[in-house]
Amino acid sequence: MAKGSDQIKEVRRRVLYVLKLVYPAPRTAQSLLTTLIQIFPGLENEDFRKDIAYLSEKGYIERVLTDEERYPATTSLRNQWHKLTAAGVEIADQVIDDPALEV
Repeated sequence: MAKGSDQIKEVRRRVLYVLKLVYPAPRTAQSLLTTLIQIFPGLENEDFRKDIAYLSEKGYIERVLTDEERYPATTSLRNQWHKLTAAGVEIADQVIDDPALEV
């Protein structure tokens, strides 16, 4: 699915919102993707991977390593766990704004 900038922003905001529902607990990327596909049926894995990377680089989400991960660098995205950071909570709660995520 070719996404426009508004849809990219909306998907990223939804990732934050879904993680806010379980904060401070993490969720697997697979469960996030499954939830988002219900809202955005054409969402592709590659686009989702980019959204997760972007939100991580912005400091809004962080990877949570599990005890079972012997080689974290080789864990597939779907099996990775992510959680909201304090900055991510502020964005999800709309306490602060990020123009890059505003629709």
